[in-house]
Formats: sequence, C-alpha cells, structure tokens
Amino acid sequence: MNKKKKPFLGMPAPLGYVPGLGRGATGFTTRSDIGPARDANDPVDDRHAPPGKRTVGDQMKKNQAADDDDEDLNDTNYDEFNGYAGSLFSSGPYEKDDEEADAIYAALDKRMDERRKERREQREKEEIEKYRMERPKIQQQFSDLKRKLAEVTEEEWLSIPEVGDARNKRQRNPRYEKLTPVPDSFFAKHLQTGENHTSVDPRQTQFGGLNTPYPGGLNTPYPGGMTPGLMTPGTGELDMRKIGQARNTLMDMRLSQVSDSVSGQTVVDPKGYLTDLNSMIPTHGGDINDIKKARLLLKSVRETNPHHPPAWIASARLEEVTGKLQVARNLIMKGTEMCPKSEDVWLEAARLQPGDTAKAVVAQAVRHLPQSVRIYIRAAELETDIRAKKRVLRKALEHVPNSVRLWKAAVELEEPEDARIMLSRAVECCPTSVELWLALARLETYENARKVLNKARENIPTDRHIWITAAKLEEANGNTQMVEKIIDRAITSLRANGVEINREQWIQDAEECDKAGSVATCQAVMRAVIGIGIEEEDRKHTWMEDADSCVAHSALECARAIYAYALHVFPSKKSVWLRAAYFEKNHGTRESLEALLQRAVAHCPKAEVLWLMGAKSKWLAGDVPAARSILALAFQANPNSEEIWLAAVKLESENNEYERARRLLAKARSSAPTARVFMKSVKLEWVGNIAAAQELCEEALRHYEDFAQLWMMKGQIEEQQELTDKSRGAYSQGLKKCPHSTPLWLLLSRLEEKVGQLTRARAILEKSRLKNPKNPGLWLESVRLEYRAGLKNIANTLMAKALQECPHSGILWSEAVFLEARPQRKTKSVDALKKCEHDPHVLLAVAKLFWSERKITKAREWFHRTVKIDSDLGDAWAFFYKFELQHGTEEQQEEVRKRCENAEPRHGELWCAVSKDIANWQKKIGEVLVLVAARIRNTF
Repeated sequence: MNKKKKPFLGMPAPLGYVPGLGRGATGFTTRSDIGPARDANDPVDDRHAPPGKRTVGDQMKKNQAADDDDEDLNDTNYDEFNGYAGSLFSSGPYEKDDEEADAIYAALDKRMDERRKERREQREKEEIEKYRMERPKIQQQFSDLKRKLAEVTEEEWLSIPEVGDARNKRQRNPRYEKLTPVPDSFFAKHLQTGENHTSVDPRQTQFGGLNTPYPGGLNTPYPGGMTPGLMTPGTGELDMRKIGQARNTLMDMRLSQVSDSVSGQTVVDPKGYLTDLNSMIPTHGGDINDIKKARLLLKSVRETNPHHPPAWIASARLEEVTGKLQVARNLIMKGTEMCPKSEDVWLEAARLQPGDTAKAVVAQAVRHLPQSVRIYIRAAELETDIRAKKRVLRKALEHVPNSVRLWKAAVELEEPEDARIMLSRAVECCPTSVELWLALARLETYENARKVLNKARENIPTDRHIWITAAKLEEANGNTQMVEKIIDRAITSLRANGVEINREQWIQDAEECDKAGSVATCQAVMRAVIGIGIEEEDRKHTWMEDADSCVAHSALECARAIYAYALHVFPSKKSVWLRAAYFEKNHGTRESLEALLQRAVAHCPKAEVLWLMGAKSKWLAGDVPAARSILALAFQANPNSEEIWLAAVKLESENNEYERARRLLAKARSSAPTARVFMKSVKLEWVGNIAAAQELCEEALRHYEDFAQLWMMKGQIEEQQELTDKSRGAYSQGLKKCPHSTPLWLLLSRLEEKVGQLTRARAILEKSRLKNPKNPGLWLESVRLEYRAGLKNIANTLMAKALQECPHSGILWSEAVFLEARPQRKTKSVDALKKCEHDPHVLLAVAKLFWSERKITKAREWFHRTVKIDSDLGDAWAFFYKFELQHGTEEQQEEVRKRCENAEPRHGELWCAVSKDIANWQKKIGEVLVLVAARIRNTF
C-alpha cells in the first residue's frame, strides 16, 4: 500500500499551481462574478455622468478603446490627409524632445479648449438638465409621497396590511415544532417503569423454583438486597428536589456577590440582577481583553511609581466599572497609605466607601491634611443632621479661617442673626472677599450697612460692585441725590487705582439694577459710562444700538437713560427724537410720550412727524382742543405743509366737524394745492354730495392729470351711479395718462368682468402685462379671472407662466398653494417657502394650510410669525382674528385685536377693500378688523 501511495499527497501545493491547467482545463466565469446583464442603453449608476458616458454602451466603448493598445495598420484605418488613426510610433522609446513636443501640443490644446470651455460647459449643463428632466430617477418621482411619510403615525404604519403571499397554505403556515416544559411528576412516573425488582413474585414459588430452604438464598434477611442504593434509579423525586435546592443556592450566592451596602441597600434589583450585571460587566471578548490590558498597565504604573495618586484613582475606578467594588475599595485604601498627602485620593476613597466607613476615611484624611477645604466640605456633605454639619464646618474654620468657600457654606446653614455675626467675623478673616462684604451689608441696618461698605471699599478699592451696592443702598433709603455722586466717585476712585472702566460690564450692571428696581442707580451708571471709549463720530450709532439692546433685555429704564443722554448731546437730531418717541409710544405712558414730544418740537420745530405724533396722542386721549392747538403751533412752524393740513382735516372729519374740515380743505387748496389735498377734498364730499365730489374731481384732474388716484375716484363715482360707459371712459383715459398704475388696470378689468365682457377683461389684463412686465398683481388678477370663470386648467397654466416671470413673488406663490388639490398643497407650500422664505403672504398661506388641516397649534404659531415679520399687512391680522374667533379664547381674541390696533395696518387686498370703502371711511382699526374678518370664508 505504501509503495502505491503518491509522494505529493498531503503536501501543500506549489506556488502558482492551478488545478487542471496541465491537461488543458480552464476556469469559467458565472454571472454572479461579473454582475447582472445590462442593456447597452441602460443609464450608468453615476447620475452626474457627462454626455457621452451616461449609458452602459458608452462605458463599454470607452473600455474597449482603452484596452485596444495595438496599432491598427489596416488600409481601412488610413486617411490620405490625417494618415493612420493611431500612433505609428507608440511602441518606440519616449525621448526628451518627444516630451517637449507633447507639452507644446498639450498647451495648445488647453488654450483652444479654454476658448470653447464656457460654451461647452453651458451646452453640457443644458444636456444634463434635459436628460434629468426626461428620465428622472424613481426616487425623484416619489419625492412628494415620501415627504408625506413624515405625517404617518405609528398606529397608521402598523395598521398597513401585509402584502399578499402567493405560496400555498403549507408553505405560508409552517407548523413549527412545539416544545412544552415537562413537570417533575412526569419524570418520576416514567422512572418507576424501569426500576429494579427487589422481591420475587409469590406465584413463582408455587413450583418450588426459588423458594429453597437454603439459608444463603435470595429470600434471606441479608440486608444487601434491600439497600437504599437500589432505590436510586427507581425514584427520581429525590434527584429533582436536590436540583431545585442547588439552583436556589446558586442564586443566593450570585446575589450576595453583587450586593453592596454603600447606602444601606442593594445596588442591584434581585429580579433584574442579570440585566444590571450585563450593563456593568463587559461581555465582549474585546472589552475583556482591553480591561486586562488596562489593569496590567495600571499595575505597572503603581509598582514603578507607588506615590503617584492618579494611578491609584484610575485603578480603583477601573475595578468599580467592572463591578469589583470591594477590590476598588481595597486599592484606593492602599493608595491612601502610599499617598497620604493627596487630597484627590482621600476624596475618591470617601466616595467609594459606604456611609460610616466614609466618615472614618474623611476623619483620617483630616488628620493628614488639616488645611484641605475640599475634605472639610466632603465631611459636611456626609453628615445628615444640620447641627452635625454646623459642627464640622466650624471645626474646619478653626483650621482654615481664610477660606471663603467654608465661610459661605457655614453662613448658609445659619439663621439671619447668627449669619450676621458669622459674616462680621468672616470679613475679618477674608477681607478681600466682595461676596462676604455685600452679604454682610444686606443683613445690617442702613447705618451699619454704610459703615460696612466703607470698610469694604478701604479693603478692596478695585471692585465696582461695592460702589454700585452703596448707590443702591442710598436709593433704597430715599437718598437719590447721593446716587449720582457715589457713581461719579466710583469712576474716579477706580481709575485712580488703575482699574480699566469696562463699558460693557457697567452696562450689564445697570441692566441688573434696572431689573432689581433700582431705577436711579441704573440711570446714574448709564450716564457715567455711556460715553466712555467711543469715538465722537460713532456716538449716535453706538448709543442707538445700546438702547435697542437694553430694550431686547427688558431693561427699559436703561434704554430711557440712553435716549435722555443722547438727546442731551444731540438736541437737534430729528432721528434721535423720533426713536425716543417711538420707544415711549411702545414702552412708556401717554404722559411720558407727550412730555417728550413737547421737548422734541421745541428743539426740532421743522419736524412735521413730531408735531403729528403729539396731536395724534392728544386726539387718541380724547383731548381734541389740545390736538387742535398743537396743529396750530405746527402751522406756525411749518406754513403750507401738506401733512399738517391733512392731519388737521382728518382731526375735524373724524370728530364729525365736516364744515370746519371743508373750510380747512378750501384754504389748503388755495394756499397749498397738492394732489393729495384735492383727493381728500373729493373723498370728504363723496360721502354726502356726489355732485360736488365730481366737480372737485374734474377740477383736480385739470391740475394733476397724471395722479392715478383721482382717475380711480372718478371712475368709482361713475360706477357707483351705474354709469358704466362713463366709468369705463374714466378708467381708459386714466390709463392713457398713467399706464403703469396697477389698480387702474384692475378696476377696468373688473368692470368689464362685472358687465359680462370676460373676453375684454382678459384682453385688458394681457395688455396691462405687456406694458407692465413682471408685475405680480396683474398676473394674480389674470389667474383669478380664469378661476372665477371656471377655467381651472387655464388658471393653472397662467400661474405656471406667472411663477416663471416672477419667481420670487410671495403673493403669487400663496395663491398657487391653494390652486393645487389638497394632497399637493403641502408640497407646493414647501416650494414656496424655499423661494420666498420671509414673505408674509407665503407665511400666511402656510398658516391657512395648517388651519384647513385643523392643526391649531401650528397654525397659531405661523400666524404669529406672519404678523411679526410684517405688521402692516392687514389681511394677516384679519385671518389671525378670524382664526382666534373660531379656535381661541376671548383673551386670545382680545390680544390679537389690541396688537392689530397698535400696529395700525394699512395694506392688504381684503383690508384695503374694506378700509377704503367710502361707507367705512370713519371706521377705527378695530372696527375694520371685525368687518374684514366677517367677510372671510374659510373654504380653503
């Protein structure tokens, strides 16, 4: 057998051996080796591949061209002008002159390529975009549906039915093997079937077989036949009981091993001890190996440098993490022996030891380190009784009397009277602690507090908080005249002691004084430091920013002090007076606003807006005579001012003094004949005397024929009298003079639509869009015209064109959202927000969208965003108010109404339709809000 055995069997194959190669066998490639078959026209995986490389066929051609390095010298590859397509000398040596020639050709090619680069890149970009539009990926086609998956709740997801299974019943419902735990009684019963018989059946003795008188036979009193050992296989009950006892014993041993008495209770829950152990002890082989390495390293560190405290602490924490708490305790206690002067080792030992043992460790630590504050604090924390804590801290203060931390901890445990006594001792021991001085001053009476603060200033002449506290103390006791002196003295003293006055820190201190109610102190601090470290040309800009910052931090008195100082420095600056006036209007009282405006008009008598604000404040307060007197003074300072004339007319007309208003307007037309004066005159007469209004309108148009509002009023008056032809003529004539007036185009279009001339209305809007390109208002009216006519497809087409021409128009996007069907609205709103992130119309559309989906909280949040980003949009306030009427409380409705009145909105399609209606010309903001909200029908 050994002779026939081949010598190479059992030996390793030689290097490079391929089985079967000698007899001509070759390997084969399967489809799994090269991937699935793909059509030549299939797109490649790279979605950003340039043209010419986008299909599998293109890539295959490229690979074949790269692999075909052999020269093709066939006649078919020869051209009379260019020669052979390939290089005839590619196999020859590559020399230096070849390299230079290639570099020159490459430079020429690069230069030529750069000349065509821009056009080529543009063409490739267009081809790529066209390709992606023609053949979008499945992921893009389902993007809008995937967005909606974010709204699917867990319950809805779980309720989706499973996909049907085409397999037969046996394959679909395999019968798995069932394992049922067997009771002990079953084992006991079946073990008895195989037990040994220890007695002979009496029937066998009838024939004298085994019943022999021989005394050594089987029926003998020899006890061996009935030994308990023979009972062992027959009775399984004894074994099962022992197994149960062993299991309970093992459980008790495990629990006793992992139990710990740091706080008097077990760390592990007996029911879930395995879970806790798994979370503490690493179970992976890699973790265990890492712990072994770490343990070995730390052991090496401890042996080489036994007096290195971090080594002992790290070793103890490693054992603690692995669950060996007792080993950790032993290690750290050994560390305290090796490093008795290390504070960190003692604190770690106190942390690892259980309650009473920890106290003993801390006591031992105090003996070694009697000056350690942290050990004393730890000792106090270990005590549960307040008196014991006090005793520990007082003992600590005997050893370390200059520790501020110990004094603060001790004072916090005392009653106010005892705390005052302790603080008086504390400032003696720690005279440089500002906190202790200020705490003592707070507990003392006024006279004693002044003495304490004076002593504090002597001991710490470089701290500003003592001076500020002294100023607050004087203000609290009514000595406001001393506050300014103290702050000025503070600045002087601190500078004398070499302290740099940090303007930002002092402003923060002033804001804290403002929040604490110390108004005089905060204003004094502001006056003292507001001008420090600022260039003269930057003062106004910096101070206005400081005032805005204070308002943002709710420090209104600080802002008021800044404005007062700025007005003192710049008494003739109209912009500063205006900002101060708006501040008082938003955050102050009516009295403070009027007092400021009186000073403002005295310094800036030519500022019309200040006069008008003062008159309006008086008028809103119901003091019409005072408002008239302010306007009379304004006339003296600004004769023939259009704004003041119109304000006086409005004051009289709002108070039903029509005759006085007419006289004022007649006087204004003679002395200051402006287009707005004529417009207000027409509006006043329009209410009760249409004929006079028409005459005035004709007169005004003779003077101001290019003022679009007059043509609108003329057309509307004619339309009100149902004179359609005259109204159409007025609008058409107005458009010849004012071809760029969007409202005139809209009025003419709506007039034609009203009389049923839909085609003419459409033609008018097309003409208007030609004369006013990229006008969102005209596009919007065109879309709505088709929608009202029931031509929704044409409306959608027009909307698409409108968005192409005006891609950043919020009013168009907001309309486009609600032109879509309900399932597509959310997708459209996301696109709108991408294009017009901060447009109020888009934000309002999103709020209405959430409202239509009954997402009340989100809708309210978006309404708040809308009115915050543009408080002048009346439509937003109207929708918000309507929303609160349906879903809010009375308080929320009242809050929206008040905010709207304060904002005084003037714009908005629905808002202007109501507020500019001649029947509502005397309505207040709140009344207009109610009327607009009543017109809204939430059918979106």
